[in-house]
Amino acid sequence: MCMSTPTETDMRYSRRHLLLVAVTSLSAIFCAPARAVDNEIAEDLVRQVNSEIIQIISSGQSESAMLRNFEQLLNLHADLPTIGQSVLGASARIASGNQLDAFYTAFQVYISRKYGRRFREFIGSTVTVIGTRETDRFVEVTSTFTIRGQPPFEVRFRVWDRSGSPRFIDIFIDGISLVITERNEIDALLEQVDGDIDALTANLLMRLQ
Repeated sequence: MCMSTPTETDMRYSRRHLLLVAVTSLSAIFCAPARAVDNEIAEDLVRQVNSEIIQIISSGQSESAMLRNFEQLLNLHADLPTIGQSVLGASARIASGNQLDAFYTAFQVYISRKYGRRFREFIGSTVTVIGTRETDRFVEVTSTFTIRGQPPFEVRFRVWDRSGSPRFIDIFIDGISLVITERNEIDALLEQVDGDIDALTANLLMRLQ
Protein backbone atom coordinates (compact mmCIF):
# COMPACT_ATOMS: atom_id res chain seq x y z
CA MET A 1 0.00 0.00 0.00
CA CYS A 2 1.41 3.39 -0.99
CA MET A 3 1.70 6.17 1.54
CA SER A 4 0.89 9.70 0.43
CA THR A 5 3.59 12.33 0.67
CA PRO A 6 2.72 15.11 3.18
CA THR A 7 1.78 18.29 1.43
CA GLU A 8 3.28 21.66 2.30
CA THR A 9 -0.03 22.58 3.92
CA ASP A 10 0.10 19.44 6.09
CA MET A 11 3.66 20.25 7.15
CA ARG A 12 2.77 23.81 8.06
CA TYR A 13 -0.18 22.53 10.09
CA SER A 14 2.06 20.01 11.85
CA ARG A 15 4.61 22.71 12.74
CA ARG A 16 1.85 24.98 14.02
CA HIS A 17 0.41 22.14 16.08
CA LEU A 18 3.79 21.33 17.67
CA LEU A 19 4.39 25.01 18.40
CA LEU A 20 0.98 25.33 20.03
CA VAL A 21 1.64 22.28 22.19
CA ALA A 22 5.03 23.68 23.25
CA VAL A 23 3.64 27.11 24.10
CA THR A 24 0.73 25.57 26.02
CA SER A 25 3.12 23.38 28.02
CA LEU A 26 5.42 26.30 28.86
CA SER A 27 2.45 28.42 29.89
CA ALA A 28 1.29 25.69 32.24
CA ILE A 29 4.76 25.62 33.83
CA PHE A 30 5.38 29.35 34.20
CA CYS A 31 1.86 30.60 34.85
CA ALA A 32 0.94 28.07 37.52
CA PRO A 33 1.33 29.34 41.09
CA ALA A 34 4.69 28.38 42.57
CA ARG A 35 4.35 26.22 45.64
CA ALA A 36 5.80 27.90 48.71
CA VAL A 37 8.50 26.17 50.70
CA ASP A 38 7.31 24.16 53.72
CA ASN A 39 6.79 26.33 56.82
CA GLU A 40 8.97 24.20 59.10
CA ILE A 41 11.80 24.15 56.58
CA ALA A 42 11.59 27.95 56.24
CA GLU A 43 11.62 28.38 60.01
CA ASP A 44 14.62 26.05 60.33
CA LEU A 45 16.50 28.11 57.75
CA VAL A 46 15.75 31.37 59.57
CA ARG A 47 16.76 29.90 62.92
CA GLN A 48 20.05 28.83 61.33
CA VAL A 49 20.62 32.27 59.80
CA ASN A 50 19.76 34.01 63.08
CA SER A 51 22.12 31.71 64.97
CA GLU A 52 24.95 32.42 62.54
CA ILE A 53 24.33 36.18 62.73
CA ILE A 54 24.53 36.12 66.53
CA GLN A 55 27.63 33.93 66.39
CA ILE A 56 29.37 36.28 63.95
CA ILE A 57 28.61 39.51 65.82
CA SER A 58 29.51 37.95 69.18
CA SER A 59 32.79 36.45 67.99
CA GLY A 60 35.00 39.40 68.91
CA GLN A 61 36.63 39.25 65.47
CA SER A 62 37.89 42.26 63.58
CA GLU A 63 35.39 44.06 61.37
CA SER A 64 37.01 42.77 58.19
CA ALA A 65 36.78 39.16 59.42
CA MET A 66 33.16 39.63 60.46
CA LEU A 67 32.24 41.08 57.07
CA ARG A 68 33.89 38.15 55.29
CA ASN A 69 31.76 35.83 57.41
CA PHE A 70 28.62 37.77 56.50
CA GLU A 71 29.54 37.37 52.84
CA GLN A 72 29.81 33.60 53.33
CA LEU A 73 26.47 33.61 55.16
CA LEU A 74 24.75 35.36 52.25
CA ASN A 75 26.39 33.07 49.71
CA LEU A 76 25.14 30.03 51.62
CA HIS A 77 21.63 31.11 52.65
CA ALA A 78 20.48 33.91 50.29
CA ASP A 79 19.20 33.50 46.74
CA LEU A 80 21.59 36.16 45.47
CA PRO A 81 20.74 35.89 41.74
CA THR A 82 17.05 36.45 42.54
CA ILE A 83 17.84 39.35 44.89
CA GLY A 84 20.24 40.86 42.36
CA GLN A 85 17.74 40.54 39.53
CA SER A 86 14.99 42.12 41.65
CA VAL A 87 17.28 44.99 42.59
CA LEU A 88 18.48 45.55 39.02
CA GLY A 89 14.89 45.57 37.74
CA ALA A 90 14.23 46.08 34.04
CA SER A 91 17.95 46.49 33.32
CA ALA A 92 18.44 42.79 34.13
CA ARG A 93 16.43 41.89 31.02
CA ILE A 94 18.78 43.73 28.65
CA ALA A 95 22.09 42.88 30.33
CA SER A 96 24.34 40.18 28.92
CA GLY A 97 25.19 37.08 30.93
CA ASN A 98 28.70 38.40 31.62
CA GLN A 99 27.34 41.76 32.76
CA LEU A 100 24.90 40.07 35.15
CA ASP A 101 27.61 37.80 36.58
CA ALA A 102 29.89 40.80 37.22
CA PHE A 103 27.07 42.79 38.79
CA TYR A 104 25.96 39.90 41.03
CA THR A 105 29.54 39.36 42.25
CA ALA A 106 30.01 43.03 43.13
CA PHE A 107 26.53 43.30 44.63
CA GLN A 108 27.08 40.26 46.87
CA VAL A 109 30.15 41.83 48.46
CA TYR A 110 28.47 45.25 48.62
CA ILE A 111 25.36 44.10 50.53
CA SER A 112 27.31 41.71 52.76
CA ARG A 113 29.41 44.64 53.96
CA LYS A 114 26.50 47.06 54.20
CA TYR A 115 24.18 44.73 56.11
CA GLY A 116 27.02 43.13 58.04
CA ARG A 117 27.68 46.55 59.56
CA ARG A 118 23.94 46.94 60.15
CA PHE A 119 23.73 43.66 62.06
CA ARG A 120 26.72 44.66 64.21
CA GLU A 121 24.28 47.01 65.93
CA PHE A 122 22.57 43.88 67.33
CA ILE A 123 25.52 42.81 69.50
CA GLY A 124 24.23 41.49 72.82
CA SER A 125 20.77 40.68 71.48
CA THR A 126 18.72 37.52 71.77
CA VAL A 127 16.54 36.35 68.91
CA THR A 128 13.33 34.33 68.73
CA VAL A 129 11.29 33.09 65.78
CA ILE A 130 7.68 34.05 66.52
CA GLY A 131 5.68 32.98 63.47
CA THR A 132 5.24 32.46 59.76
CA ARG A 133 2.99 33.73 56.98
CA GLU A 134 2.58 31.57 53.89
CA THR A 135 1.89 32.80 50.35
CA ASP A 136 1.86 31.05 46.97
CA ARG A 137 5.43 32.18 46.29
CA PHE A 138 7.24 32.28 49.62
CA VAL A 139 7.01 31.85 53.38
CA GLU A 140 7.66 34.92 55.51
CA VAL A 141 9.27 34.08 58.85
CA THR A 142 9.22 36.73 61.58
CA SER A 143 11.82 36.95 64.33
CA THR A 144 12.26 39.39 67.17
CA PHE A 145 15.66 40.69 68.23
CA THR A 146 15.82 41.90 71.83
CA ILE A 147 18.63 44.05 73.17
CA ARG A 148 18.74 44.81 76.89
CA GLY A 149 17.35 48.25 77.66
CA GLN A 150 15.77 48.65 74.21
CA PRO A 151 12.37 47.68 72.79
CA PRO A 152 12.43 44.52 70.65
CA PHE A 153 12.28 44.89 66.88
CA GLU A 154 11.24 42.62 64.04
CA VAL A 155 13.38 41.01 61.38
CA ARG A 156 11.38 39.19 58.69
CA PHE A 157 12.84 36.80 56.12
CA ARG A 158 11.04 35.81 52.93
CA VAL A 159 12.03 32.25 52.05
CA TRP A 160 11.46 30.10 48.97
CA ASP A 161 13.09 27.08 47.36
CA ARG A 162 12.73 27.83 43.64
CA SER A 163 16.52 28.02 43.32
CA GLY A 164 16.73 24.34 44.30
CA SER A 165 17.11 24.68 48.07
CA PRO A 166 15.51 26.88 50.76
CA ARG A 167 17.01 30.37 50.65
CA PHE A 168 15.82 33.83 51.59
CA ILE A 169 14.96 36.38 48.91
CA ASP A 170 14.42 39.46 51.09
CA ILE A 171 14.96 40.72 54.64
CA PHE A 172 12.80 43.31 56.39
CA ILE A 173 14.56 45.02 59.30
CA ASP A 174 12.02 46.98 61.34
CA GLY A 175 9.68 46.90 58.33
CA ILE A 176 12.27 48.15 55.80
CA SER A 177 12.89 45.81 52.84
CA LEU A 178 16.45 45.11 51.72
CA VAL A 179 15.28 44.59 48.13
CA ILE A 180 13.22 47.77 47.91
CA THR A 181 15.92 49.84 49.62
CA GLU A 182 18.65 48.57 47.31
CA ARG A 183 16.45 48.82 44.21
CA ASN A 184 15.92 52.51 44.91
CA GLU A 185 19.65 53.02 45.41
CA ILE A 186 20.59 51.05 42.28
CA ASP A 187 17.99 52.98 40.25
CA ALA A 188 19.59 56.23 41.39
CA LEU A 189 23.09 54.97 40.51
CA LEU A 190 21.90 53.75 37.09
CA GLU A 191 20.42 57.16 36.39
CA GLN A 192 23.78 58.76 37.17
CA VAL A 193 25.53 56.53 34.58
CA ASP A 194 22.76 56.71 31.93
CA GLY A 195 21.78 53.08 32.44
CA ASP A 196 25.27 51.69 31.78
CA ILE A 197 25.41 48.40 33.74
CA ASP A 198 29.19 48.09 33.43
CA ALA A 199 29.59 51.58 34.91
CA LEU A 200 27.12 50.64 37.67
CA THR A 201 29.19 47.58 38.59
CA ALA A 202 32.39 49.67 38.57
CA ASN A 203 30.67 52.16 40.88
CA LEU A 204 29.77 49.40 43.35
CA LEU A 205 33.34 48.09 43.26
CA MET A 206 34.72 51.57 44.02
CA ARG A 207 32.44 51.74 47.06
CA LEU A 208 34.07 48.56 48.34
CA GLN A 209 37.57 50.06 48.40
